[in-house]
Amino acid sequence: MIRRTIVAAGFIVFALAWTSARAPGAQAAKVAVAAQAGKDVKLVGDRFRPLTFDEMTPDQRAMIEHLLAGERASTGGPFNVLLRSPQMGDIAQQLGAYVRYHSSLPARLNEMAILITARQWTAQYEWYAHKRLALQAGLSPAVIDAIAAGRQPADMRADERALYLFETEVLETRQVGDATFRSAIAQFGERGVVDLMGVMGYYQLVSMVLNVDRYPLPDGTAPELRTIPRAATPARR
Repeated sequence: MIRRTIVAAGFIVFALAWTSARAPGAQAAKVAVAAQAGKDVKLVGDRFRPLTFDEMTPDQRAMIEHLLAGERASTGGPFNVLLRSPQMGDIAQQLGAYVRYHSSLPARLNEMAILITARQWTAQYEWYAHKRLALQAGLSPAVIDAIAAGRQPADMRADERALYLFETEVLETRQVGDATFRSAIAQFGERGVVDLMGVMGYYQLVSMVLNVDRYPLPDGTAPELRTIPRAATPARR
């Protein structure tokens, strides 16, 4: 009797899930997203040729549909390149959506972290895209200009200073000292420090992809970041 009840319950759950998946509303929504994707995909690239929706594989189309259905609702930036490995690209865009829209850090600090990363990589498109967002989030133009010039900003809020020192120390030395770590924890808590490392890591991937692809700026837009000389890496022996 118990076994029959369990089997019957399992069948009901399966039937409900199957019916829901085939419900007109669910099907219509899926078709609408796919149709919108086919119409709206406007990929840009240089070394990696921009793909069209019609020539994409099912996995590539799924990634595009997820991008357009999500909060980003855009396919600009690194995604033409990441489509070449769509399973990885889809996971990466989900991480990107979290660190951009759901981080425990306020938008002002999150965008500051992205700009510092873009400056470290001289990622021109990333800087172009996020400078405006940083200004909208309340980051001071003077802070932004100092980061662009490769200088420590002279006048930062306490949380901005903690973020700047933590991020630049990590990116430049691949380590972080105790005092810098404690300051970051005091300002952001453990979750905030982990979210900070998450946004740093994701936008280093984005910077790498954009630089390798030589991703173009919009027509009529001049690069804002000058190349900052760095110490040469010792040759391998």
